[in-house]
Amino acid sequence: MPAAARELLLETEWDALRHAYGSAADVPVSLCSLVDEDPEGRSAALAALDTAVLHQGSLYTVTAPAALFVAAILDHPMGLAAHEGHVPWDDGPPRRLRAALLAWLGQVAESAAHGEDPARDRTHWLWEPWQGEMRREPGPDELAALQACRDARPALYDAVEPFLTAAEPDVREAALGAAMPLLSAPELADRVPRAAALLRAGPGAAQARRERAGVARALGMWGADTSDLLSDSDPAVRVCAALGPTHADRPRALAVLLDALRDPRTTDGWFPEPLPGLDGWFRFTVLRSALALAESFEEVAPVAVGIVATGGGAVTDFERGPILLRAFPGGHDPARPLTSAQRDLLRAFVDGDEATGGIGGNGLWFRAAGLPVDREGIAALL
Repeated sequence: MPAAARELLLETEWDALRHAYGSAADVPVSLCSLVDEDPEGRSAALAALDTAVLHQGSLYTVTAPAALFVAAILDHPMGLAAHEGHVPWDDGPPRRLRAALLAWLGQVAESAAHGEDPARDRTHWLWEPWQGEMRREPGPDELAALQACRDARPALYDAVEPFLTAAEPDVREAALGAAMPLLSAPELADRVPRAAALLRAGPGAAQARRERAGVARALGMWGADTSDLLSDSDPAVRVCAALGPTHADRPRALAVLLDALRDPRTTDGWFPEPLPGLDGWFRFTVLRSALALAESFEEVAPVAVGIVATGGGAVTDFERGPILLRAFPGGHDPARPLTSAQRDLLRAFVDGDEATGGIGGNGLWFRAAGLPVDREGIAALL
C-alpha cells in the first residue's frame, strides 16, 4: 500500500463520516479491498464506491477522503488487473481496475462541479429551466461534503495527470474523462496549458476517432483554442472541437455543429458507447452547444425548426424544449410582435402530430418560455 494511502487510512476518523447508508466505519475495508488479489473482492469494493460513497452522484462526508485514497492507489501494480462488473448496470466486458478507478474519480469531479458554473450547467443535455425551483437547500453535511470534494481537486488532478499519456487506451480515456471536470475548476486553470500540451503531443492522426474526438472535446471544455481542429478530416473530431462553451472562431464552430444536426442519425452513430462524461444520444449535446454558441435564434432557426417539424415524442425535453427556450430566451412578451423565426417555430409545433411531441408534450417548456400551453393559444399568436 502506498504511504499516502496508508496515512489516509490511519489518520481519517472514518466512523465520524457518513455515506449513503449511514456510518462510513465500513469504508476502510472496502478501500483496502480495491487492491485485493481476489477479482471478486475488487469488484465488490468498486460496487461499494458506486452505491454508497457516491450514490447516484450524491456527495457525502466520506466521499472526499475516499477519493483521495483512490487517487493514492492509482499507480498500484494491481491497477492493471482486470475485474468484472459487480452490479447490474456494470455488465460490460472486464476492464482494468485503474480505468475503473479513474472513471469513478471523474464522476466525483463532475458531482463536485455541479452548480459551480450555471452557464456551463445549462449546456448539459439534461438541464431544465425549472430545476432550480425544485432543488431544496443543502444541509450542513452536504455543504461540507461538497466543499471537501472541491478542496481535493488539485490533489486528485495531480494523481490523474500521469495517466493522460498511459500506454493503455482505456486508461488514457478514463484519465481524460476524470481530467475534464477537474480542470474545469477555477483554481486549476493554470494546469490547463500543460494538460493541453500533453494531449496535443499524443499520437495525433494515428489515434482512433474516439480518442481524437475526446481530446478535441476536452480542449474545448477547458477554453483552449481548437480552431485548427475545426478543419480536421474527421467530422466527429470537428464537432467535438466545436463543443466548447466559448470559441475563438465562433461562426465556423457553429456551422460545424449545425451541419452535424442536419444528419442526426449519422452524428449519433459516431459514438455507440458515449464519450466520458456524456450520456444520451450525442446529438443532444451537439444541439445544446449550438444553441449556446448562437448569438441569436435566427442563426440556428432553419435547423431548429426542422428538428421540431420532424417530431418524435421521446426527445421532448432534449431537443424541442431547449429549442423553444432559445427562441424565447427572456420569455414571450405579448407587447412585441413575433419574429419570422419565432413564427416558423411555433407553426411547426402547431402543425406537428400531438402524439409525437406536439405542444401538449412540451407544456413545461412552453410555460418556461412564457407561452400558452395549448394548441389553440399558440395558434392565436400566429
